[in-house]
Amino acid sequence: MAMFEHDGPYTVNPVSGALGAEISGIDLGAELDDYLVAELRRALLEYGVIFFRDQHLDTDAHKLLAKKFGEIFVHPFFVYGDDPEVVTIVREPGDTRIVGEDWHIDTAMMPEPPMGAIMVAIEVSDYGGDTLFANQYLAYEALSEGMKFLLQDLKAINSDRLVAGPGAATRSANRTTKARTDVGWEETISIHPVVRTHPETGRKSLFVNHSYTVGFAGMSEEESKPLLGWLMDWGHRPEFTCRFRWGKGSVAFWDNRCTKHIAVDDVHNHRRVMRRIQIAGDRPY
Repeated sequence: MAMFEHDGPYTVNPVSGALGAEISGIDLGAELDDYLVAELRRALLEYGVIFFRDQHLDTDAHKLLAKKFGEIFVHPFFVYGDDPEVVTIVREPGDTRIVGEDWHIDTAMMPEPPMGAIMVAIEVSDYGGDTLFANQYLAYEALSEGMKFLLQDLKAINSDRLVAGPGAATRSANRTTKARTDVGWEETISIHPVVRTHPETGRKSLFVNHSYTVGFAGMSEEESKPLLGWLMDWGHRPEFTCRFRWGKGSVAFWDNRCTKHIAVDDVHNHRRVMRRIQIAGDRPY
């Protein structure tokens, strides 16, 4: 990964050889000028996910920051809190399930999944609770030419039935932050390419994940399972990943078009509060 060249009064330090960089010297709660917003977008496109420490973002400032990068995406099924533009993710001591416990691309069942998300740590434990990210450009580029040829026209079925609705009632019941599981919930299904082209960089990446991808178009789920399972596991090989340790006021901004991520469920006796705002995206191609 090339070093990020810039002229600004801030520093950019990569966190792994695969993806991710920590940026210091920027107050995200201040009014960001167009140049700095463009530089942050450039860093996001370069590193896939960018991190910040010791930020002071209330909900209004968080929304203003997100709107610098696009329209806010309203999540279709989380029901914690009263602001539809904000997802507050809470874990209480005693919860046995957590939001994001499988490797996933956010809200991939939507026709136009969000382009990214900005998450702020409000309350965290002194240890544990990290988030891992995986670079799906690298996952695709490391495939053999034969596998790339096999995947080039393959489409994947993405559904929210594994994470919401009656089928997810047990999972949702065992955590504080609930997904919709009522009988009025209706499954959302979208067909997306297995190999996605990034609309800004032009690079190709894998676009399948454990939480939403349930099969290949034109195949049964049984027929899909061997290859789909292999691709999903391949996409988070250690050499494609980085790991972020949260602290109070930490911020992560990830590109949902070329990364996937997972929350590590290793701290069970501490309260945790995160605030996430997603940014609208476009239809994968």
